[in-house]
Amino acid sequence: MRFREILLSTAAAMVLSLAGNAYADDDDDGDDDDDGGGNAYAQCLRTDPIRFDGTIVEAALATPELSTLAFAVQAAGLVDVLNSPGPFTVYAPLDSAFEAIPEPVLSAIIANVDLLTAVLTYHVTPGESRRLDPRRVKRSREVGTVVGQTVFYNRSDSGPQINQSNVACTPVRTSNGTVWLIDSVLLPQF
Repeated sequence: MRFREILLSTAAAMVLSLAGNAYADDDDDGDDDDDGGGNAYAQCLRTDPIRFDGTIVEAALATPELSTLAFAVQAAGLVDVLNSPGPFTVYAPLDSAFEAIPEPVLSAIIANVDLLTAVLTYHVTPGESRRLDPRRVKRSREVGTVVGQTVFYNRSDSGPQINQSNVACTPVRTSNGTVWLIDSVLLPQF
């Protein structure tokens, strides 16, 4: 199956899973392992990543549901950074997340390169590890971003979250990092 078809399936599964995931594991040691049970949380942990033979930017450009993000990365001049070896962990808002922002606000963000860069780099964490896997959080945890502020990994009844944004269970592994699809745009403090 082609990458685009897999990603479309993942995006559809994300929308469906956001409506009804539930967690049952309440351990708080911060390092989840699959408990082998049948609960939604264990199923999310068992989800295999999608492999993309290219960079984070190339994956975004190849994914219609990330076209607004790809445009914003280009407008902010971040293509070279996100094509570099990394590794990076990227929280990628779907187009529907950008569509939820009122048009005047989105236009103002895109028109101001410094503001756009701050918003986009708030979606990027340097490095790649189990600690940066939002499916593995058992209680709220702070994670530093490239812009110098933190995001919060959480567990909710609907599944893993970053701040208040729901996270798809299927990561996309690229040649220079991992991409997590999210359903809202994260905004740093200004």
